[in-house]
Amino acid sequence: MKPAFPPALQTAVYAALSWFLANRFPEFMIEWNGFRYLAAGLITVGLVIIAIAIGAFVRAKTTINPVSPDIARKLVTKGLYRISRNPMYFGMLLLLVGWAVYLQNPLGFAPTAMFIVTMTTLQIKPEEKALRNKFGSEYDAYCKRVRRWI
Repeated sequence: MKPAFPPALQTAVYAALSWFLANRFPEFMIEWNGFRYLAAGLITVGLVIIAIAIGAFVRAKTTINPVSPDIARKLVTKGLYRISRNPMYFGMLLLLVGWAVYLQNPLGFAPTAMFIVTMTTLQIKPEEKALRNKFGSEYDAYCKRVRRWI
């Protein structure tokens, strides 16, 4: 199974779904100005993590194309990749969490949970299979040392 639904698109779809749910059910809204600051912090951290993770791939001169993990030239295991095998996706998760906080409606978090499930199923597991086929025991050893998400 090859990943076919790009992670950035998945993130956008779940962000839109969070917005829809928050606006469709305003009776669940929890208003507090502090949420805006918390949301900004989470979104900023998410963007920084994504940028650093992409930078590691660029420095390693390997692909950042998430729908073609089989063309990877190198297994990236340094920097953020010592903490998470998927820091880009974790950064996207933080974007969604920040967005849900910004919306100030607990229903905005439901799509975030769905994101974790679909990202793991539709993206991460096929990537893992491709990387295992490409890098073999080196990838297996990496998986034993580093968690999938965090």
